[in-house]
Amino acid sequence: MSIETLKEQEYQSRFDWKLWRQILSYAQPFKKELILLGFVMVAVAAIDAAFPYLTKVAIDEFVVPGTTDGLGPFIAVYTGLIVLQGFNVWSLITLAGKVEMGLTYRIRRAGFRRLQELSLDYYDTTAVGWLLTRMTSDTMRLGEIISWGLVDIVWGFTMMTAIMVVMFSLNWQLALITFSVLPILFVASMYFQAKILRAFRHVRRINSRITGAFNEGINGAKTTKLLNREEKNLEEFSDLTESMRHHSVRAAVFSSLYLPVALTLGTGGTALAVWFGGTGVIAGTISYGVLVAFVAYTIQFFEPIRELARIFAELQSAHAAAERMMSMIETEPTVQDRKDVTAVYGDSFHPKKENWPAIAGRITFDRVWFSYNPEEPVLEDFNLEVEAGETIALVGETGSGKSTIINLACRFYEPTQGRILVDGVDYRERSQAWLHSNLGYVLQSPHLFSGTIRDNIRYGQLDASDEDIERAAKLVNAHEFITRMPKGYGAPVGESGNLLSTGQKQLISFARAVLADPRIFVLDEATSSIDTETEQLIQNAIQNVLEGRTSFIVAHRLSTIRRADRILVIRDGRLQEEGNHEQLMEEQGYYYRLYTNQFLEDEASRQVSSM
Repeated sequence: MSIETLKEQEYQSRFDWKLWRQILSYAQPFKKELILLGFVMVAVAAIDAAFPYLTKVAIDEFVVPGTTDGLGPFIAVYTGLIVLQGFNVWSLITLAGKVEMGLTYRIRRAGFRRLQELSLDYYDTTAVGWLLTRMTSDTMRLGEIISWGLVDIVWGFTMMTAIMVVMFSLNWQLALITFSVLPILFVASMYFQAKILRAFRHVRRINSRITGAFNEGINGAKTTKLLNREEKNLEEFSDLTESMRHHSVRAAVFSSLYLPVALTLGTGGTALAVWFGGTGVIAGTISYGVLVAFVAYTIQFFEPIRELARIFAELQSAHAAAERMMSMIETEPTVQDRKDVTAVYGDSFHPKKENWPAIAGRITFDRVWFSYNPEEPVLEDFNLEVEAGETIALVGETGSGKSTIINLACRFYEPTQGRILVDGVDYRERSQAWLHSNLGYVLQSPHLFSGTIRDNIRYGQLDASDEDIERAAKLVNAHEFITRMPKGYGAPVGESGNLLSTGQKQLISFARAVLADPRIFVLDEATSSIDTETEQLIQNAIQNVLEGRTSFIVAHRLSTIRRADRILVIRDGRLQEEGNHEQLMEEQGYYYRLYTNQFLEDEASRQVSSM
């Protein structure tokens, strides 16, 4: 699916303080560190504000009078403040770093947990690149802004408050004149806030699409080369990066304009202090030390404003990241257990297995309706009774509803109308974990995780012994090829199993599913992409594995389902034909024509191969 077809949520245009309260809730375990960090920053700001006042004292008490009386204690106080400030800086770096790493970890953990909980339809409509961006750069941005941004904000406001207190205590008239530029700065801040936030939202959204393009480009590299699409892919990617550049420049322009505005206003405040303060010194109404302190304070006062302007610009970018991350964390699964069910049977993270009833495997579709799109129903008033231990094969054209029936039976989706019963009980009266723990699923394109063959088979049951793993491999006829490998069960499979053939990956996936000893088994086109020899191995294994288990087989090669107890021919979401292989062949209906045509095609292929 092209990332161009996937829509991302549009967010509100105003800055949302409620959103930041939600983000800060993840910092609860670091409450002590945040409080200590706040105290440290107050101390840092207070000491910074004290230095110009000490300069004023030095000028008025020692320089102007030309005396050194009391200079020793003054030097001791000044030195003590410098040492204390050094300790404060070390403390703030340590505390802020701990908060940053801890907060990033907790947000990512919450995001990953939600990804485990979300239903399949979320992944059908959400690009992998978007998810990767939210779990990596977005969470990193939030960790940085909460920790280091908080440091600068507390320091800045404390510093400005302390400076204002000192300046008004020294000369309130001159302080009012100096701070007359603040209302203009406030209006400018409100204007640039909206502009910067809007630009950064565009940047983060396009960044997700670029990550998605990277992901698709890497995963589809073979297809790209086969179709000679390199130049076209580069053009499309260039369009994305050009859009990213445009909006990034726009965001940078607004940020860069805001900083000079703050600097200009700060310089104006300093100029007013020098002008009116210098006049006061000439008139004898202001001491020289007070004038020097005021000049230093005006420069120092607008330094936090410059820092806050920078933080403000970064906060807009982080706000866009926060919106995206929280929207994912707060997304509710479309398939979820009721609270009363969870209370009895637990959930995927806290299962209460002691309350789980055993599964026999009888599955009933009772007047089931289902649609992915409300305007295009896939199943209408569908009924099916599957006995425990019965093997059901599903046959039909692409899009006929075969996979939908499987997905509903496995509760990856739920009916829009009607019920699905497991052993006579609506499966919504039981937890998803209960059903899925009794489910074995082998896909057409199995996914293996980086690691060894043993690790991948054990993924089906993490507490399985090496003997259990070998027993499962032997059951599916995978043991022989595994032992022929140089490292046997310890052989690495590579990323996504790329060091193994398709058939070998399929056998390992089969062993992984068998290891958990599921009562319900699903083979979804499990033999459509493998060679004839491996297909025969799987066919032999199927007879052993599926015995006594309820099983569904979706197969393109009809020769693989001849031994099924029942074959269901599905067309347009309806059950058109039903029976075993011999019965359906005798009826000479749709299945007969499909099987005969495929048999003739296979026979022709064998004759061509033998020539």
